[in-house]
Amino acid sequence: MDRFQAITVFARVVEAGSFARAAERLGVSVSSVSRQVAELEAHLDTRLLNRTTRRLSLTESGRAFHERSVQLLADIEEAEELANAATATPRGTLRLAAAIAFGSRHLAPAIAEFVGRHPQMRFDVELSDRTTDLVEEGFDVAVRIGNIGSQNLVGRRVGTTRLVCCAAPSYLARHGEPKTPEDLAAHVCLTYEYSAAKNAWAFTDRQGRARSARVAGPIHANNGRFLEALAVEGVGIAYEPDFIVGPDVRAGRLVPLLTDYVPVENPIYVVYPSRRHLSAKVRVFTDFLAERFAKADWALDVGRR
Repeated sequence: MDRFQAITVFARVVEAGSFARAAERLGVSVSSVSRQVAELEAHLDTRLLNRTTRRLSLTESGRAFHERSVQLLADIEEAEELANAATATPRGTLRLAAAIAFGSRHLAPAIAEFVGRHPQMRFDVELSDRTTDLVEEGFDVAVRIGNIGSQNLVGRRVGTTRLVCCAAPSYLARHGEPKTPEDLAAHVCLTYEYSAAKNAWAFTDRQGRARSARVAGPIHANNGRFLEALAVEGVGIAYEPDFIVGPDVRAGRLVPLLTDYVPVENPIYVVYPSRRHLSAKVRVFTDFLAERFAKADWALDVGRR
């Protein structure tokens, strides 16, 4: 048994969630993947995976072994890149996690440009509004908005986004326009699952005083693009990042509200596991995003100081 190959296969099975998907990513047969994992378990004299007809799950030993395996594979890749004279050239596959709305609207064109510049690069992207565990799930980097997440991660700020309170002209024609954050209590508001406080929207007045509005409405969702679409249809008031609602505001489909208040500002980070050396692909891609997002096309001149 080639232990390094077997460990690599095991890590890919955990990442993919099945033998079949891992085999497809590795370009080998399912039987080969299954055999190598079984040989690894026999070598270690312990079961790493619980197998059922519907799903795979890590055993306690498997979880500990996987964590070390992911770090080992990353360290080997890092060592190879440091030893290679062409370290400055990014190549290989970058596993990336990002939020759905930001990923589809802004990361997709960024990645397209990056791959055009660096044809040796490949991307394996997962878009999800949940917070991924980079080490456990084998990601190289994640793009996160608002906070870095785990204290075991390193974050580099690559951009900024601002929240915009807005509604469609049709909604405002029926319900009127709120003049203060407190007025929102009497309005239909569209609430987002992953906000820090799902039913409280934060604002700051021009004197720097914090204002908080309790909000409610008939629709609560875990996706900002979905709430944006509802707001455009006149269902209610949305409080969404400018990278989502910017095109609708510019087109007049949504009208900014409470512009006398300073919008909440959130940093955008590229985050990665804390290691002494950064691989070329992570370093160059992070530099590229920082340069690209410094001139963010989503920024709105709404309510700024």
